[in-house]
Amino acid sequence: MKSPPDFSFETAAMARGLALVAGVDEVGRGPLCGPVVAAAVRLDPARILGGLNDSKALTPARRESLFAALQEVADVAIGMASVEEIDALNILRASHLAMVRAVAGLARTPDHLLIDGNLLPRDLAISAEAVVKGDARSLSIAAASVVAKVTRDRIMVDLAQQHPGYGWERNAGYPTKDHLKALGNLGVTPHHRRSFKPVHNILCQAISISA
Repeated sequence: MKSPPDFSFETAAMARGLALVAGVDEVGRGPLCGPVVAAAVRLDPARILGGLNDSKALTPARRESLFAALQEVADVAIGMASVEEIDALNILRASHLAMVRAVAGLARTPDHLLIDGNLLPRDLAISAEAVVKGDARSLSIAAASVVAKVTRDRIMVDLAQQHPGYGWERNAGYPTKDHLKALGNLGVTPHHRRSFKPVHNILCQAISISA
């Protein structure tokens, strides 16, 4: 059985004199629509919530509960990159832009960042380390994954009400069978990422039919 995330990365950084440590994670690289959302969370070592884990390992109800609790006991900030920025920059750079924005939104500037993944965003003026599978290893990154996931899911539920038929309230914009079918039947919305292949292909088909 896989062990849950712990505070060892944070403790090691603090031992090096980096007192304020924040975890950073993003949600939404894979969907065909909607923004990419990042969160930065600095936990108070004296008020760490029980049950924190990678958002993918938690039920929606548990994520919502932790999301609400984190607002009370941690320094939390959210950053996003729009569909237009995703299409202009590519999804990796847009994800990193959202991360940088999230960090900038924290109430206190961290001394050190723990960033999920194997690459650090450009333009970071703060000490940072990349942690592969960090949302399952670091409590701060796990907390950030929960905040980012809940935030993005709420955005997609709201967009689903504006654009019914795509199932975004269920699939969060990921290329599920029902989403792809709706994309073919209903067409491309302003919230779809035009640089992503399934969306791009449908747009190309529409151009060739109308030509």
